[in-house]
Amino acid sequence: MGRVQGRVAIVTGGAGGIGSAIGRVLCQEGAGVLLVDADATALEEVAVDIRAGQGDVRLATLVADVGQEASAGQIVAKARDALGPIDTLVNCAGMRSYGPLADAKTETWERILAVNLLSYAWLTQAAIGDLRASGRGSVINVSSTHAVNPRAGMGQYDVTKAGIVSMTKTLAFEEAKHGLRANAVCPGLTFTPFHRKRAEAAGRTQEDIDAEAQGGCLMGRWADPMEMAYPVLWLASDEASYMTASVIMVDGGRFVT
Repeated sequence: MGRVQGRVAIVTGGAGGIGSAIGRVLCQEGAGVLLVDADATALEEVAVDIRAGQGDVRLATLVADVGQEASAGQIVAKARDALGPIDTLVNCAGMRSYGPLADAKTETWERILAVNLLSYAWLTQAAIGDLRASGRGSVINVSSTHAVNPRAGMGQYDVTKAGIVSMTKTLAFEEAKHGLRANAVCPGLTFTPFHRKRAEAAGRTQEDIDAEAQGGCLMGRWADPMEMAYPVLWLASDEASYMTASVIMVDGGRFVT
């Protein structure tokens, strides 16, 4: 039997590097999974790949903009209709914004807060009834090491990631009486298709990319997205039944500046 056999999970950002890896490993371990993403083409490619690699899996997809509050109810309804009551919610959707805070525009703030932070709150609220009733409900929020190690030039992104950590802990405090656990995972240097596209567009070589990671963490390399997915799987399983309000740094021993 798989480690999350028979459970139902929602994974937002499901077409991204980390989100798709999470969806893959949850399916491998027996969960029914709804992958949610705004990119219809990428989402279909991920779904085809997961089904091709695993055969008979319980997998559904939904194209939705999680930055719209109304999407939360639609996502939860889709998961219930396609797979059943929800046991696990993995909030992984995210967007980036580049530039100093002094130049940040209101419309950018509104959009990044909606996608990176408010969508986590909206989806949790929409699924809370199922999560409480599950008896093994688990909310896993994907933040970032930059929640505690912010940088110049990405303040809007880093602010949202810090907010995710605070939200996760508060949710854990409030929902423990209902048997619901809430934890956060903070990925470090993780090499995803997003990073590869940016590197290629900038004309950077593989050697350039590898050199960046060598100076960024004790392990001296980029993580594979699956190395972020396995901690999420563990938090979703009964193996982590005594874990709540925790923030797990999955960062290869990242250097703090």
